[in-house]
Amino acid sequence: MVKTDMLTVLMPDKGLWAAESAAAAGLLLWALWLATWLWWRPRRLERALRAQGLLGTRYRFPSGDLKENARLVREALVKPLAFSQCIIPRVSPLLHRAIGQYGKLCITWAGPVPRVTIMDPNLVREILSTKFGHFLKPKINPLWKVLATGLANYDGEKWARHRRIINPAFHVEKLKHMQPAFSTCCSELIGRWEKLVDSSGTCELDVWSEFQNLTGDVISRTAFGSSYEEGRRIFQLQAEQAELLIKVSHSVYIPGYRFLPTPMNRRRKQVDKEVRSLLRGMIEKREEAIKYGVKNSTDLLGLMIESNLKQFEEHGKSKNVGMTTEEVIEECKLFYFAGQETTSVLLNWTIVLLSIYPSWQERAREEVMQVFDKNAPDFDGLSHLKIVSMILHEVLRLYPPIILLGRRTYKNMKLGGITYPKGVTLSLPVIFIHHDPEIWGEDAHEFKPERFANGIWKATKNNQMAFFPFGWGPRICLGQNFAMSEAKMCLSMILQRFKFELSPSYIHAPYTVITLQPQHGTQVVLRRLR
Repeated sequence: MVKTDMLTVLMPDKGLWAAESAAAAGLLLWALWLATWLWWRPRRLERALRAQGLLGTRYRFPSGDLKENARLVREALVKPLAFSQCIIPRVSPLLHRAIGQYGKLCITWAGPVPRVTIMDPNLVREILSTKFGHFLKPKINPLWKVLATGLANYDGEKWARHRRIINPAFHVEKLKHMQPAFSTCCSELIGRWEKLVDSSGTCELDVWSEFQNLTGDVISRTAFGSSYEEGRRIFQLQAEQAELLIKVSHSVYIPGYRFLPTPMNRRRKQVDKEVRSLLRGMIEKREEAIKYGVKNSTDLLGLMIESNLKQFEEHGKSKNVGMTTEEVIEECKLFYFAGQETTSVLLNWTIVLLSIYPSWQERAREEVMQVFDKNAPDFDGLSHLKIVSMILHEVLRLYPPIILLGRRTYKNMKLGGITYPKGVTLSLPVIFIHHDPEIWGEDAHEFKPERFANGIWKATKNNQMAFFPFGWGPRICLGQNFAMSEAKMCLSMILQRFKFELSPSYIHAPYTVITLQPQHGTQVVLRRLR
């Protein structure tokens, strides 16, 4: 009996031993995968690129250039700019330095992933024009998925299916039906500003925060219509989610980190849960109403749901038809991110540049008064604003909302005489291309809307197509007409009622927080027109 007990102690339970062995094997496999991801694979890709003559920064284990980039950004953010200075060294200091040292075709590192910068407009168009080819969207950091995934981050058949469903909501005729929402939100902004103007006819305010609120209201009304107040709550939550994510954007993502119960991770989950709950409730109400014959074809959510249901009616509820409720939720989240951010930064930098160049402000005002007089702008009239369009294009050239686009190779791919192996990111630096003197002339850093007088194609030195603020090709931003119409209407209504100039307290400090924003706000002095 004693011998049996001793054997039991000396021979552990077989199930426990098997579990421990499985855990050890799993840990070993994870360690091998991590070593491959952070060491062997980057080294192999670096050798393949350098063997073809490409130069650039060396891979530094394990974070590549992320730490150095964060350091350079911190240094840049304490130095405001003069208006005559190029903004590129401030908003993208690492890439600016790399291009200066290694040339326009150079390697930098986003963690263990090599990024090859492509600045030739012809190659950029070739990359962006590929529909189902060799250039895919870069893999999204899992931490960022809670903010927005949707159409902008899909590839292949899934992208095509979602694009087919969402596309009808952004047709020009549908945008005309959204004009009342644009007009209402802009009128509320103007009314609030008029109340702020004191008896002397002037006031000072930060237009950056004003435009953020305006575009949040516009997307809330145009996306959700009668559920506008719920939409505003989603806007507030998505803004908080973006702030939380920015705090971790300068470090390498370690797989599994998002599951750790840190205070930030818990808050991210809470915000995402509330956003999803609000959106799911609105979607289910709309679907139920449509089943009973009550349709709402004037807001983005209604248009998308109707288009989605039509796909199911025509093709049945198979796996590759239509969108699930969860996929509709992701597209709604993307509406907020893309719709709110793009227009707010466009309006902000337009006000800054028209303050610096008052002659262009006056020319724009004269055109608006000629087309609309003091009447509320209408959708058809916006297409007659040629000078305003030139100004907005030049603002988008100098201050593109997204300063860099990216694609990745999923297999070996030859481009411009270089063979890029699988796993390389091709970095398309929109802001560098938009400021390149070889393309735009020696005055590339100057605000000159007249360069767009004959259209986008003839704006460059040699009639090159080098203007990519909304992307290019089949994946060009669906919401570009939405953003431009909203910006034209808001700017027209401001020009009808106010003159504006930068406040002495304004600090010119563009920086990148997902989009190109003013670091210290945009303080402007408004003067009521007599």
